[in-house]
Amino acid sequence: MKPRKTPRQARSAATVAAIFEATFQVLLTEGLVRLTTTRVAERAGVSVGTMYQYFPHKQALLYALLDLYLEEVVVALEEACIHHEGGSLSSIADGLVHAYLEAKLRHMPGSRALYAVAAELDTADLVGDISRRVDNALARVLASARDAIFDDLPTVTFALRTLLVGTVRAVLETDASPPSMAMLRAQLPVMCRAYLFAASRALPPGP
Repeated sequence: MKPRKTPRQARSAATVAAIFEATFQVLLTEGLVRLTTTRVAERAGVSVGTMYQYFPHKQALLYALLDLYLEEVVVALEEACIHHEGGSLSSIADGLVHAYLEAKLRHMPGSRALYAVAAELDTADLVGDISRRVDNALARVLASARDAIFDDLPTVTFALRTLLVGTVRAVLETDASPPSMAMLRAQLPVMCRAYLFAASRALPPGP
């Protein structure tokens, strides 16, 4: 599944970026079944030989695209966790939801297409690594909350990640219309705040 080589020069990076953008476009216009490296190469304006310099087959291309997308999402969450360290539980919950939604919705409707891609590939190692990074970031920021403490932080971080990921996926896979997105932006912070307050104990006021 790994790319044949990693772009190191600006021109090579631009070529790979064009290939990724073309892959998104073909996914949206042709669907996953009809996506081929030839179609992607034509849309990207590169030769099939150039494609094969980086991606030996369709599965490697799709895996790399999914890897790039998930990396953007997890980095957004990690940065939000750092930004909100030491904050109140409410500000932490709202900040995490905002960062996650913005990262997921930035590439709509391509984000929806990647759910089908993930189902076709062996992504256990990739998803496992991403999940560990998210859990570690969530654990650090929740442990830093200035007004709450958690008795079972690993369980809470797992549940919070599942709440974020599962809720957004359920909505995106069924109805990604503007009203549904507005509902998600309004209700997901409420859900996460309610869970975190229910799973925590208030810290006693300081001296």
